[in-house]
Amino acid sequence: MALTNGFRLLRCCGSHHPLSFSLSLGVGAPTRMLNKRVSELRVLSAVGTHTQRRFSVKASRRREEEIDGDDGNGSVMTVTDKGGSGGGGDGRLVIYELHKEATEAYMAYAMSVLLGRALPDVRDGLKPVHRRILYAMHELGLSSRKPFKKCARVVGEVLGKFHPHGDTAVYDSLVRMAQDFSLRFPLIHGHGNFGSIDADPPAAMRYTECRLRALTEAMLLADLEQDTVDYVPNFDNSQKEPSLLPARVPNLLLNGASGIAVGMATNIPPHNLGELVDALSVLIHNPEATLQELLEYMPGPDFPTGGVIMGTIGILEAYRTGRGRVIIRGKTDVELLDSKTKRTAIIIKEIPYQTNKASLVEKIAELVENKILEGISDIRDESDRSGMRIVIELKRGSDPTIILNNLYRLTALQSTFSCNMVGILNGQPKLMGLKELLQAFLDFRCSVVERRANFKLSQAQDRYHIVEGIVVGLDNLDRVIDIIRKASSHASATANLKLEFNLSDKQAEAILDISLRKLTSLERNKFVAEGKSLTEQISKLEELLSSKKKILELIEEEAIEIKNKFSTPRRSLLEDTESGLLEEIDVIPNEEMLLVLL
Repeated sequence: MALTNGFRLLRCCGSHHPLSFSLSLGVGAPTRMLNKRVSELRVLSAVGTHTQRRFSVKASRRREEEIDGDDGNGSVMTVTDKGGSGGGGDGRLVIYELHKEATEAYMAYAMSVLLGRALPDVRDGLKPVHRRILYAMHELGLSSRKPFKKCARVVGEVLGKFHPHGDTAVYDSLVRMAQDFSLRFPLIHGHGNFGSIDADPPAAMRYTECRLRALTEAMLLADLEQDTVDYVPNFDNSQKEPSLLPARVPNLLLNGASGIAVGMATNIPPHNLGELVDALSVLIHNPEATLQELLEYMPGPDFPTGGVIMGTIGILEAYRTGRGRVIIRGKTDVELLDSKTKRTAIIIKEIPYQTNKASLVEKIAELVENKILEGISDIRDESDRSGMRIVIELKRGSDPTIILNNLYRLTALQSTFSCNMVGILNGQPKLMGLKELLQAFLDFRCSVVERRANFKLSQAQDRYHIVEGIVVGLDNLDRVIDIIRKASSHASATANLKLEFNLSDKQAEAILDISLRKLTSLERNKFVAEGKSLTEQISKLEELLSSKKKILELIEEEAIEIKNKFSTPRRSLLEDTESGLLEEIDVIPNEEMLLVLL
């Protein structure tokens, strides 16, 4: 039966349940009563159109005719009852566009996925699940100097306190942070089977163990207890968790990120720690630095699996606009197997980032078997813990260059990394270039340093206040003892000390708490020296807070300290070519030929 009107959703008031709805298909059409619960929407019964007359709604016949004469745009009509739940209430009819309501609800869901799961924050470079895993491990005391603990213990801590989702998602995220072929600088030190570059799955979480890396502690967790970031309630409001981690270097660029959300995705390549800190220093000294100046210190990504990056055009585009394509090739050598027969072999030592080694070997074997790729006699994977080694033996007379070009063209030995540098900035997803990412991190780091300085200043001032009172008490020790001996109670002693020496409550309490062994002249000298040290510390902190230049210098100093301790040489080579794309002539053997002209 053709429907002449659009769907209408009526909220029933009066004697009906406040969460009951009627889905109307127009005059004369059957109506289904839907009972909307919190967790389900259940069809109760099919009734006639006379059911609508039981609603306590005072609407004019003319208004009903206008609604029934609707052109079928799918409006949602909600009836509210001003008279409460009684049967005689005065109701009114409110019309909503169904597509608008659906759009708003879906957008709310999409933003929840974007902010809560899929996209990393520009400031600390972490998604919520990664941040919660690292914070949970920090709370468990799994530092780099402590023994390993079962991954199941960490996953349980994360699930129970911070991340109420599937245990598989949490464990997979933990495993990735421990894989040296997934992250340029792994954040977790894994003990056990954490998978391989052949896409072998990790062992179950009850078998594997983990702890934090020293880099993670120094880079992400060092300033956490010094009021550097805001804390927010966890999912059940039982405790607090940090909204960010106080990163000392741009972790989003250091280890990269990838994620797919609703209508949006991110794919950021990893970089070398030393080069990244150098680029950050350039921006600190010259906020107007151009992209070309930054590229002199950080020429391109540095992938954990190495490889060769072909050309700089894609890198420039990615760093300038946030989008670009980086072509990566595996690193290969040609070895002579037999000097007599002059048989050679291609040795693959490194493969492109996110390439499955086992699938690559299988693909090459399939091409050889189907005679699409000729000139290969044998393929062996001789990789071990010392490194990767895939041996491709060539037939006698085969040209290694032609076969290599065919491998680049037909297999994942040459692949493309599509950069899409999207991150969360100020609560919104944003596509950013290199300079904008570095500047966003610098702004965040300035805030962290300021908050840390204010925290230390407050503590130093409080301690100096106490030490000042203790020194006054030690300078007047006989009078202090006399006041305490004559006091009838603790409160009386406190009040008399405050009155006699013009002390605060905290100072008087500190004097009363001093043990007898601290009444010696040596201990007094220690308190005097501590007071001088605190005075100098307070002066330095106030000077730091009054100068943006000194804050930036401290940021650079701390970043260089991380670089000097943890930086490693670049793994991915940069080849200055126009493009890594192959043409047809590159895969045609250069053979001798005889040309006869008639």
